[in-house]
Amino acid sequence: MATANKTCSLGRRIYRFAASISGVIALLIILCSCTANDFNAGTIAWKTYSNSRYGFEFPYPSNWTALATPENDDGIAFLSPQDNSVEIRGWASQQLSNDREPIKKIKSNFQTAQGVSGVLVVEVSQQIGSMTLTLTHSQVKYCLQGRSKSQDFQNYYRLFYYIAQQYRIFKF
Repeated sequence: MATANKTCSLGRRIYRFAASISGVIALLIILCSCTANDFNAGTIAWKTYSNSRYGFEFPYPSNWTALATPENDDGIAFLSPQDNSVEIRGWASQQLSNDREPIKKIKSNFQTAQGVSGVLVVEVSQQIGSMTLTLTHSQVKYCLQGRSKSQDFQNYYRLFYYIAQQYRIFKF
């Protein structure tokens, strides 16, 4: 009986390992097929969202619809005209210097065209794919996020990446 339990436990561990490896491989395949270098921004008509409260801006496709801005004017969200589950969000917030929560330091892995370094995180679950850029400057946390259904994420990856590259802080 003990041998059967060990065998069953080992089988579950192997299954979990294989499932996690297959998830990583799927993400790598998606990302490898989505190189941002061949994106042609010239084929899109652009507008620029500017936030005067926090001093940031980023481009967005001119035919995307803006959602209502929050009263505190910390950011905005835009929806694709083809699929309202596809969105681009940009926002900022003050970081409190007396915040006692430990801040997880993540090494910078991205640089905007302006030269500002930040952290770019891509996450793809079974339902949602997202790309989130986080920049910190002068005690302000700047964020940009592109989201879509996971099965469509590879179609929007280049767009989200381009917008992240063009993100600009003008109170720099």
